Order: sequence, then structure tokens, then C-alpha cells
Amino acid sequence: MLTLDTLTARRDEGHPGVGRIIFTRPGKLNAINEAMPGEIRTAVAWMEAQEDVHVIVIEGEGRAFCAGYDFSVYASGREHHPCMQEKTPWDPMDDYAYMKRNTEHFMQLFRSSKPTIAKVHGYAVGGGSDIALCCDLLVMADDARIGYMPTRVWGCPTTAMWTYRLGPARAKQLMFTGDTIDGQRAAEWGLANVSVPADELEAATRKLAERIAGVPKSHLAMHKMLVNQVMLTAGLEQSQSLATLLDGITRHNPEGLWFRRHAQVHGFKDAVAWRDSGQPIPEGDEARAMADELTRVLDGNARRVP
Repeated sequence: MLTLDTLTARRDEGHPGVGRIIFTRPGKLNAINEAMPGEIRTAVAWMEAQEDVHVIVIEGEGRAFCAGYDFSVYASGREHHPCMQEKTPWDPMDDYAYMKRNTEHFMQLFRSSKPTIAKVHGYAVGGGSDIALCCDLLVMADDARIGYMPTRVWGCPTTAMWTYRLGPARAKQLMFTGDTIDGQRAAEWGLANVSVPADELEAATRKLAERIAGVPKSHLAMHKMLVNQVMLTAGLEQSQSLATLLDGITRHNPEGLWFRRHAQVHGFKDAVAWRDSGQPIPEGDEARAMADELTRVLDGNARRVP
């Protein structure tokens, strides 16, 4: 068993051939912090070394699979960070290096020689959807939600998996709206392999994992290599490079700066409520003016702190 700050990795005792990677930040809905991306890579490497593991299930403790990046850290804080540079001019390559590293960590789930199954309950949203879609297969609860709401403002999915998993029309629908879909719709669209009532999620995941676990590891690795090569030949890695650059731009353009300032002054929950409500998001000169006003409020609050 491997125990890290944000997850554990272990063999599934009683179910030969099955391994489990379990996110262990339930109080934060398993939101992504600084440590989690690298620990995913470490956990996948640990699983690769387990000769008796043929298939890996990825899941989350508590009420969600993963609720995306921890906005209480990344959106509301004011400390300098590659993802939220306060200096001018912004250095896009600092941002790119940081976020591309995270994308490469998540992609170990895709590159592992062993099939990976995301067992999704609650939410797999924002960066949590990136993690889920880097897995080979999805088993979802009917009432689970998956999507990338930050496409409305302050984000672009760096793994670029939506088009490769859904096709262009449905990927555009979700990226233009920032809407989420439930497990049943995900299965109808072919994004999820299976959707079942929440109380049947574990049984359905185990059934699929055990069926796969009976196949020799070498056969699984070859079949995964073949399907992955189709996606790679179609340009997945190039798409991820572009998506990661665009993600940085969305967080540092006028609209992104307004969203961050709003989160800093009014709290990230209020900022997310505005983002997801459907009301117009400030843009261009309006966004600049609102961000400037919020910056003055923020600076005034900082000066008043003894």
C-alpha cells in the first residue's frame, strides 16, 4: 500500500488483479492542490510495479470524485504563483511550464500500460474532469456530474480530451456553455461506458474491473497502445500544448483578471455563482474597469490589516 498526502494506492484485496487509487481530500471534495498531480504520477508508477495488478480503478472518498482545482488556493489567494501572476508583463511560459507539468502528471493515467477506470460519483468537474478523461474508461453514477465550467471564464481544459472523447459537435456544446452533464447523458453520448444508480456504482465498477483483470497484462497493454496511438496520431499531444497555452491566457486576459479579483474580494463561491449563473460575464474594457476597481478595494483592505 502507498499512502501520500492526497491519495492512497493499494491492491483491492479479495479482487485479484484490481488496484485502487483513492483521492483522500473528502473535506475539499478531493479538489486538486499543489501536491495531487505529482502524487497521481507516483501512484500510477507504484501500480505499474505491482505485477499482480492488471487494471486500476481511480475514485474519490466522500461526496465527489474530484471537484477540480482548489479555488480557495488558486483563485482567492494573493500570493505569487505561476498560475496567477500579478506582475506585468505576464510571462506565459512560466504559466505553461507549470500547467503542462500537471497535464503530464494526469496523462500518466492514459500512458500507463494498465487500463484505468474512473469511478465517478458526485462531481468530476474542471480539472477533475481532466483526470477522469485521462482514464481509459468511465463508470458513472446516474446523478454524477461531469463538465468543465471554467470554459465560461478563467480556464481551458489542458488535457484537450473532450473532442477526442466526444467528437467536435458535442465538445463545442460543452465548451461554449460550460454546462455539465449527468452520468446518464454521458453514457448516451458515449463519454461514459456505464451509468448506474449511485448505490450500484461500486458493483458495476468491480464487475468491469474484474472482467478486464482476467486478461493477460501483455494483451491489455498492446490493445491500449493501439487505441491510444489513434488518438496520438490525430494530434492529441499537439492539442494539449495549445490548450495549455490558451488556459494561461484565459486566466490573465481582462476577463480572467476580473474573475480572480472578484474571487479575492467577494469569495470564490460568489465568483463561481456568477460564472455558472448564465448572466453575462464582463469582457474587454468593462472587465478591465471592474478588475481595476476590485484591485483598489483589495489594496485598501490590505492596508487596513494591522
